[in-house]
Amino acid sequence: MKVERINDEIIVRIKADKDPEWIQSLLNYLKYEELTSKSIATEKDFEELIESVKKERSKMRQSKTE
Repeated sequence: MKVERINDEIIVRIKADKDPEWIQSLLNYLKYEELTSKSIATEKDFEELIESVKKERSKMRQSKTE
């Protein structure tokens, strides 16, 4: 693995023999960190959002099966 800093970016090079699912999981986590780095939301806010999304997703699934 190689890490470089160029201007305002960090570039990480990983050998191609790594599991693509692991790499995607890592990239998802890094994206999450990037998006939430300046968030003032609380844990409770996140929990409420998650529950709301789950309910809406469930409604969508039910409407597709009807």
